[in-house]
Amino acid sequence: MSVECLKKRRQAVIDRMEKGSVLVLYSGEEVHVSEDECYKFEVNKNFRYLTDIDRDNMCLFIDKTGDEVKTTLYIEEADPLNEKWFGKKLTKDEAKEISGVDAVAYIENFDNMFARLLTTCAVKAAYYDLYHHDASEELDFNHKKALNFHRKNPSVKLMNAYDIIAYLRMSKDSEEVERIKHAVDMTRQGLEAVMRELKPGMMEYQAQAIYEYTIHYLGSSGPSFQTIAGSGYNGTMLHYETNRCECKDGELLLLDLGSKADGWCSDITRTYPINGKFTDRQRAVYEVVLKANRHIAEIAKPGMTLRELNEECKKVLAEGAKELGLIKEDSELSKYYMHGVGHHLGLDVHDASTAEGIKLRPGCVITDEPGLYIDEECIGIRIEDDLLITENGCEVLSKDIIRTPDEIEAFMADRK
Repeated sequence: MSVECLKKRRQAVIDRMEKGSVLVLYSGEEVHVSEDECYKFEVNKNFRYLTDIDRDNMCLFIDKTGDEVKTTLYIEEADPLNEKWFGKKLTKDEAKEISGVDAVAYIENFDNMFARLLTTCAVKAAYYDLYHHDASEELDFNHKKALNFHRKNPSVKLMNAYDIIAYLRMSKDSEEVERIKHAVDMTRQGLEAVMRELKPGMMEYQAQAIYEYTIHYLGSSGPSFQTIAGSGYNGTMLHYETNRCECKDGELLLLDLGSKADGWCSDITRTYPINGKFTDRQRAVYEVVLKANRHIAEIAKPGMTLRELNEECKKVLAEGAKELGLIKEDSELSKYYMHGVGHHLGLDVHDASTAEGIKLRPGCVITDEPGLYIDEECIGIRIEDDLLITENGCEVLSKDIIRTPDEIEAFMADRK
């Protein structure tokens, strides 16, 4: 991301902060999975959004207590011995060049600096990232830090930075859109690689391996979520991730997958005939799902909500399900379609959103993913595209990923 873009984002946050407040946003910490290994580090996405840095043990500090607002990035000081084992740390100059903050200091000095500032009584409110997915889940690093701060400083109002940043993240700027487009294109190439090799007898995990090898080869940092490769009945399960079964002749393979491009995600689903040819019944079901997919891409525009889009999707699917002989009443559709038609997409696959921004606006990137899941026929079909909401409608970012039955059969017939 350009420094100008990052400064603009931080200024938008500053404009929404109360006077006499500070923002404290940690990048997060590595978590051990065993004695000598850590889970793959996932940076706090709001920290990444405001700094474009994907490193642990850092903190972005914004001070709005005086006449002049100052942004400081606190980073880990390099230890030559530690670097010999685990690689180079960012230097102060590198961190400043990437993020464009006013100053860079070492994280070891952060607590003392903050304590001194608090003694001046200038801090009336402190913004932390208080996002919490579920009450039963362990609090994340930022939330723990916030509660610890509040216990020690009860007179300082604790504020939630997440709501401010999430609202901004809902509308993507041009640089974010370019990264998502890149992620989508890597996904396209990965899917085409699978289509070239897909045949009866292949294992689901082999299809997954072909896809993930391709996106890694193209420079992706990895899948944007656990790849779903469900053949036959497995394709009727929405979040099937086992991927251990054989792809059998005459069945379908549902692939729900994505790629990351410098942190930003794609999310695409395609459903392919394993032997390269749809049966008449599979094609009939596929055409209904495709009709719903195309309908959403035609009507999505600013001012609409995801709920409204889903209701439109259900109308098309219900009509088609009646023609297929699956249902008699619209109310029965939930047996074969039980999820929403879309969600926001960005730094997270299910990207940040707020009630304040429930209506779509230009710059929002959403998914378009109708499906029908017929357990009794072992037919699971979902077609998912990524849409950019524009001033008057939407742009299908994944338009180059083939989706019609004829295109798919022609590609698979010509692969040899």
